[in-house]
Amino acid sequence: MYILGIETSCDETAAAVSKDGRTILSDIVYSQADIHKTYGGVVPEIASRKHIEKISYVVNLAIEKANIKKEDIDLVAVTHGPGLVGALLVGVSFAKAFSFAINKPLVGVNHIYGHIAANYITHKDLTPPFVCLVASGGHSHIVKVEDYHKFKLLGATRDDAAGEAFDKVSRVLGFGYPGGPLINEAAKHGNKDAIPFPRVSMGLDFSFSGLKTAVINYIHNCQQKNEEYNKYDVAASFQSAVVDVLVKNTIEAAKKEKVGTICLAGGVAANTQLREEMKRHAVEEGLKFYCPDLKYCTDNAAMIACEGYYAYKEGVVSDLTLNALPSIDSFLTM
Repeated sequence: MYILGIETSCDETAAAVSKDGRTILSDIVYSQADIHKTYGGVVPEIASRKHIEKISYVVNLAIEKANIKKEDIDLVAVTHGPGLVGALLVGVSFAKAFSFAINKPLVGVNHIYGHIAANYITHKDLTPPFVCLVASGGHSHIVKVEDYHKFKLLGATRDDAAGEAFDKVSRVLGFGYPGGPLINEAAKHGNKDAIPFPRVSMGLDFSFSGLKTAVINYIHNCQQKNEEYNKYDVAASFQSAVVDVLVKNTIEAAKKEKVGTICLAGGVAANTQLREEMKRHAVEEGLKFYCPDLKYCTDNAAMIACEGYYAYKEGVVSDLTLNALPSIDSFLTM
């Protein structure tokens, strides 16, 4: 079964073709990161316009690289939320027209479920149940994957997502955008124990707003006293505080649910310290640990094609009324 995946939830225009979900035949991503870097973050209007410009080219290239024809596609899977509403509408509208033109079924995919499914691409032996930490610029969730298309939300952020906090702290420190990889690199040159930033968790929920404020206040206090501070130590100490809480809550969730496997997903899953610390704690607790290849941590269409395959196998089919759902609360299984 050939599945065409389409992803336009933020600032990547992506298309991929998979065979039976887990075998990726092509994976094309057009990134707008350099464009939005000028503004210190994603500008929704610009992102939407760039998706319109690139989506036909990206989809056609994905089909060409897969060495198949449009008529060979059996299913079209597209991200319909959460994300930026304008960006989502471009992908959804294109996917609906494409599926209609080739007379093949359409499946709207939850972007969060897609990130989780990225693990299936990297690890052919992975099967549910498992607990997955989904951490990105817009999301910090702990999800129990009870079956391929059955999810239970265990924990979520009360305010800022982990990736959002990375972006804001990176901006304050002068590293720029996107904050995740820049803080990750800066932290390698700093002392993670230099500054005792707070670790806050509320049960299995997260809260990173206070940590972000603590970093900003630390910098401002140093500036007001004309005291020098090491920005690499700040980056390392901040990152360590985020990682400690993410790891602690995820391990606790797995133990609480009596699940023997934990996974990572989302852009923050590419963070070096998070991958290392989660693996170390998993081994100490006797848990199996999986995380996607780095290229499948950030937004991509291969994960959407994979999740679309499993959703379709469970009987999920969308019609031409499929719409963009920018808010996660509207359709994440609780």
